[in-house]
Amino acid sequence: MASEKTIKLQYFRSMICTPVKHKLVIKGLGFTRLNQIVEREDTPSIRGMVKKVPHLVRVVE
Repeated sequence: MASEKTIKLQYFRSMICTPVKHKLVIKGLGFTRLNQIVEREDTPSIRGMVKKVPHLVRVVE
C-alpha cells in the first residue's frame, strides 16, 4: 500500500467573533482546542478548507 501525502495543520487563533461558517470549517478539520496540531491527507478539499480560514490555521512543515 502506497503511503499517502499528508499535511500538518495548526489551529493557532481563537474562533471568538468569527462567522459560523468559519467555526464549522475548523470543526470539520478536526480541531478541538487552540494550538492543536492535526495531520490530514493532502487533498484539494482539505486545501480548500485551509484557504477559507488562513487567519485561524497555519500549515506546519
